[in-house]
Amino acid sequence: MSLSRHLRPVQLRLILRICETGKLQTAAADVGMSQPAASRMLAEIERTAGAPLFLRDARGMTPTPAGTAFQRHARQLLQGLDSLEGELRDLNAGQAGSVRIGPVTGPAVGILVPAIRAVRARAPGVEFFVEIGPSTQLVRALEEDGFDFVIARLPPDHDSRNFRLFPARNEVVSLLTRSDHPLAGAKGLSLAALSGFEWVIQDRGSPIRSAVEAAFAAAGVRMPGLVTNSSSLLMVLALLEGSDAIAPMSREVALLLTGQALGLKAVQLNLEHQITVSPYFLIRRADHQLPPVAEQLMEDLLRRF
Repeated sequence: MSLSRHLRPVQLRLILRICETGKLQTAAADVGMSQPAASRMLAEIERTAGAPLFLRDARGMTPTPAGTAFQRHARQLLQGLDSLEGELRDLNAGQAGSVRIGPVTGPAVGILVPAIRAVRARAPGVEFFVEIGPSTQLVRALEEDGFDFVIARLPPDHDSRNFRLFPARNEVVSLLTRSDHPLAGAKGLSLAALSGFEWVIQDRGSPIRSAVEAAFAAAGVRMPGLVTNSSSLLMVLALLEGSDAIAPMSREVALLLTGQALGLKAVQLNLEHQITVSPYFLIRRADHQLPPVAEQLMEDLLRRF
């Protein structure tokens, strides 16, 4: 007996309909075949099963113990196939599945969160995996198939021909302080006015750190002498509380932290000249086919760039 290799869905449906109706002719019509064809199919199934599946009498067809067992498993198998069909339909339509995204912090807050909400409103069955990190880490993980796409800057040691790049926009740097900082509320602050305060800033080589250093150099002002290096947002907030420290971060993150929803006592300083960071990109592998739901999210993001 080799049921797994020989049975087809139409055979399972025929057996179920015979069990439910008790009549071969009715069951045959329900599955779309003639009675002789159904009779031959039933005989083939019983040969494969090695036992009769029905008792036949004047009242119709009654399942044998083997037929009852066949009925139970046939129903489960067909339900599984129907479920698979629905899941595949949702996957192909971008209504289900998962998408893995690796953004740097600014676009994660500014554009990825609203894009995820928009896709989830259309397709609540989609699962999102988001891992925030520096561009070098994100692009390396993208190469190793850790993400469907990333929102980052392409490191100089990576060949752009291996990727598809969609330019986004420049990041604007905001300077965050506690709300009762001595400079809070002042207008048109110069970098010279800020250099004497403690700063909490990302490590050397990070885009925001490089942009701040370039801004100080362009203004002819020395970088602050009191610096704590940290990329941890929790550490930044802890250091800002109860001190006069200044923390540069992307404007999207600063707007989130200074908004009423979080209730943090933090403000953005008003600068004389805006500090900007080089633009980031939406990056995907050139040789990689995205699942439909990832395509949907990417299209939504590109409309927001």
